[in-house]
Parts: sequence; C-alpha cells; structure tokens
Amino acid sequence: MREQTPLKRLGIARYDKAKWRDSDEVAFIADRVASGRPYQRNEQTQTVDLVKASRLVAAAHGLAEGAPVYARARLVREGAQPTHTLTSYYRPEHVEGTRIVDPTPGPAGRGGGFRVLYDAGYEIDHMKEVIFGRVPTTEEVKQLKLPPGEPVVELHRTTFTADGTVVEFAIGIHAASRFAWEYDFKVPDSAKQEDEEQ
Repeated sequence: MREQTPLKRLGIARYDKAKWRDSDEVAFIADRVASGRPYQRNEQTQTVDLVKASRLVAAAHGLAEGAPVYARARLVREGAQPTHTLTSYYRPEHVEGTRIVDPTPGPAGRGGGFRVLYDAGYEIDHMKEVIFGRVPTTEEVKQLKLPPGEPVVELHRTTFTADGTVVEFAIGIHAASRFAWEYDFKVPDSAKQEDEEQ
C-alpha cells in the first residue's frame, strides 16, 4: 500500500548547522520532524567500503577516475517501508579514522556525517544539489519496493568547505511518491551584490 502523505524533504533548512552541530539531529531526522512523523535510529542501515571512484564521483572530487574513495551507502526506511538510498563518497584523507568509516547501522554518531567532518576540521559551508526524475533500475525497484510505474528522483549533492574543498559527494535515489521537496530561501539579487562589491 502506498503512503498517502509524502514526507517533506526539506531543502536548505535540512542542513541547518544548529541541527547537526549543536544537537544530534541528522538530515533524514530533520525531514521526519518537519513532517510530524516518528523515527527510529534503526531505520537507517549502511555499508562502508573503499572503492574505485566512478567518472562522476571522481569529477566531483577533482580526482582521477579509479582513485580510492570511501563509499558510505545507506538505505533509509520509514517503519518497514524503504524511502530512499543515499551513498556518500569521501576522500580517504578526510575521513580515515573517523566514525564515517564505521559500518555500524544508523547515523555516524551525534549529528551524523556533517558533525564528524566538522570535528575533523572540515566545516561545511555551502552545497550544490542537482535533482532529476528517471525510470528506476530493476535493482532499485527491489531495494525500494516500488510499485509498477513508480519513478525515482535522483539527487546529486556536492558539499564544500568555505575554501571550496569538496568533502562529500552524495547520490540519493528517492521513491518519487514518498517525498515532497520543500525550499524556503531568500531570493538572491546578484546585481545588488555586484554593486556592494565594487
């Protein structure tokens, strides 16, 4: 049976530093809180492996294709229902010896991966997200328990420090009917910014 009310997937607000730096909330929990839905930490499983970077991952990190990266792959459920997968890719020098490479199920400790990066001296500053819909693969249909005809929304998230260092590149696969993306942000005025910089 399909979930009738999609989960809110917060846009900018889900990455509020106060959530992961100053409390134990991680992004998927922020979405549940905003949706008024309960959550349990065992609703996220994961594997962590040292893999060869694909062309996409390598380009995001500025590495050669095939360079070693850590892949932290999560399957997130709401109760028994899978909602999405998220695989984050990291340079080994940024995360070796941290909780990010610990395969224990659930978030990577208090505040999740962003807090781990912060504690290691890599405070996140800005992100780029690209989202698009597509037909799921056979494996994704099984993993997400998709009904016939259900599309997925693919997310590519690149996370940067203030000096432009990429500290995470993530690929998420979301069951389209199980999420509603929500963005609330100040409208930029690049002309005004250029005037102020002159």
